[in-house]
Amino acid sequence: MTQIDRDTDALVGDWLTINETAQALGVSPNRIKQLINDHKLLGVRRSGVWSIPAVFIADGEIVKGLSGTLTVLADCGFTEDEALRWLFTADDTLPGAPIDALIANRGTEVRRRAQALAL
Repeated sequence: MTQIDRDTDALVGDWLTINETAQALGVSPNRIKQLINDHKLLGVRRSGVWSIPAVFIADGEIVKGLSGTLTVLADCGFTEDEALRWLFTADDTLPGAPIDALIANRGTEVRRRAQALAL
């Protein structure tokens, strides 16, 4: 895991700590760490503290399609910081950022674009 850069930090906006994420999902902090290790959730260090983008959690669950998208991006060789930048950077073909499409339940489109990055 890497220390996040300022540009990516600005793209993401609101963040949750591991404890806040655990509380939002109703699981233990250790479970959040395992989800991060398994590429089911993305966490990075910000000022020495593990942080997860708040938008990744909705209605007490991880946004549908996020885990699969993170796996595809990891398989493409993306670092955590690169994956965050990709998820939060606007894509005119979606339209909006990939995370917006995931939230709108358009995960198949997002994963297709992520898979195309490997080609």
